[in-house]
Order: sequence, then C-alpha cells, then structure tokens
Amino acid sequence: MPKPALWYRRTAVAGLAVLALAATGCSTKSSNDSTGGTAGDDASTGSTGGPVTLKDGSSVKLALIPGGAHPYFQPWKATAELDKTEFKLGDVTFDETGEWDQSKQNNVVTSLAARGFNAFGIFGVSPTDINTTFEDLKSKGFAVGSLASCPAGDTNSADFCLSTDVEAAAYKAAKATIEAIGGEGTIVHLTGNNVDSNTQRRIAGVKKAVGETGGKVTELPVVTDIDKDLQTAQRSVADLLAAKGKDIKGIVTTAYNPAVAAADGVAGSKLPIKVVAIDDDAKILSGIRSGGVSATVAQNPVGQAYVGGWLLALLGSKQCTMKTPGVIVDSGSFVVTKDNVDTYDDERKAKTKELQTEFASQLSCQ
Repeated sequence: MPKPALWYRRTAVAGLAVLALAATGCSTKSSNDSTGGTAGDDASTGSTGGPVTLKDGSSVKLALIPGGAHPYFQPWKATAELDKTEFKLGDVTFDETGEWDQSKQNNVVTSLAARGFNAFGIFGVSPTDINTTFEDLKSKGFAVGSLASCPAGDTNSADFCLSTDVEAAAYKAAKATIEAIGGEGTIVHLTGNNVDSNTQRRIAGVKKAVGETGGKVTELPVVTDIDKDLQTAQRSVADLLAAKGKDIKGIVTTAYNPAVAAADGVAGSKLPIKVVAIDDDAKILSGIRSGGVSATVAQNPVGQAYVGGWLLALLGSKQCTMKTPGVIVDSGSFVVTKDNVDTYDDERKAKTKELQTEFASQLSCQ
C-alpha cells in the first residue's frame, strides 16, 4: 500500500518558457555528456546540470497524458520533446484524447502501455478514481507520476505528484483581488468543475482570504463549471456582468477560460471592476501591462512536464526509486503584477531548478 502523501511547501513561484529552461542549465545531463558526474547512493550528488545524472534513458518511453484538450497543457507537448532530447529517451508522446472522461483516459493509458510506453505522467480526469489507474500501472512495473493534479484524499498511489498547490494559489489570487479593490467591497470567484476536488480547494483558498478581512469584503456565490471552453466562460461572464456588474468591485478567477473571458468581458463593459486572473495567457499579460487586469497567478506547466519527465526517466530506467512513494511537491505559483510582468519568468526558471534538487533528496539511486 502506498504511504500517505507528504506536502513539501516552498516559496511559490511557477512556470518557464521551454527554450529559456534549456538555456539556463536546468537539465540533468546524460552520462554521455563529458561534463556529467556520477550518480551514487547519495542522490544529491550528480552533474553540474542537475542533482542526479541519468545514466541511460534509452529504455524509457515517456507518455504525458492530460485529461483532455486544454490550453494549460499545450506546453507539455513541446516539453516532452525537450525531455526526449535532453535525457536521450527511447520515445515520448503527448496524448490529450481522453476527452475529460476517466474511462476514455484509462483506454488511452492501456493502449500506450500495449505499445511499449513504460513511464507515465498523468493528469487524472477524476481525482477520486485516478488512484485505481495508478495502482494498475504500478502493479505492472511502470513508473507513474501524477502531474498538475493530485488524487483526492490523503493517499497518492503514483510514485509522486508534482502539482500546483491550488488552494495556496487561489488564496494568493484572492489576496491580490482584495488589495486591488482597496480592501473592501464585493468580489466574485469564477472557477471550473464543481465536483473536482481541486475546485473545492480553490474555493476554500478564496474563502480563507475573504474571511481574513473581517467582513470588509463579501463574496457573491461562486460561479463554477465554466472552464469547459472559452465560449461557455464568455456567456457566463456576460450574464454575470449584466445581472450584477454594478455591484461587483473585483473578480477573482482560478481557471483558464474564465480568466480570459473575465478580462475581455470587463474591458468591453467599461465597468470599474478589478480582475485577477490565473495563468499567463498572452491576453492576460497584455491586460496587466495596459492596466486592464490587476494581476494573475502563474503556474508551472513546463516545470511539471520537464521535472516530471526527468524523474520518470530515473524511475523508469530503474536507476532510482522513491524513498517515500507518493510524495507530493508543489510545482509553484506566482503572483504577477505590472511591477514584475517582465521579470517573473526568471523566478519560474529558478523554481524549476529547485524542484530537481528537492526531488533528488527523495530519491535512492544506484
């Protein structure tokens, strides 16, 4: 049985551009690189490019599998190819055909396993059911990482989970919203699938921040289930602004499509509403620079796929094992405002490098 998951909290920063990541030396060089070190029993020792040197990744076939198509996961596709090149893996694939259905995603996983893939980074569609999928893969000897979302409850049956601490990220977003509106007034929270445990964590994070105001800030009923696509989010935002726009001082969004829809909707309405978004879509960053968006909370999808791929390669090649299977590590979140919109990426790169060092302390390697 997997051990209960452990939370390792760190100063939250997030994300990075793929090319920038490669340029900063975050990668762990393979043993074919003349500058690489030798990995020993102490996983904290290794090459100058990273804390553990992957000796031979040629037997590893890595699959990165989100729950379905979504803009958040698009960096995973390019990062999978970066993983293949930097770690000299046997093969990689990015498969987003699960259509947000756990049964369909399980079929994708089964098909890829039959094709010889043996290391899986998965964003499970159903946090309450995904441990069953992880346990099945583990029973067959595969390396498994839960990426961008951890299973519901206290147990993670994958080798590890590398995900945003979504409650902490939502709390930061709500605090930024409260600051933007001057510490008093009414805000509303726009988010994703209500039955998703991650959504409930986000709701809790926002409520915590509102509760700390001692009644100076009030929150309208949470608007959920609007992250299916941009059109759904746009309709919901239009309806919200038409019905209650004059009463709202701030909108905090903790899902991708509602963030873009809120930024566009408020700009179009000319209402004096402060918007705090999630992620770093080009429209959101442009809105921050122009003043139309007060802030956003960036995440680290590239770091999840890059560090997750590196770790899965170490596990899949049998070079390393986890000292504590099921460990959970926060991949980082970072508040972006007009003051740091042009420099926040530097901290995201640093966080990704830090993640490798953090995971190295959790490894036992040959």
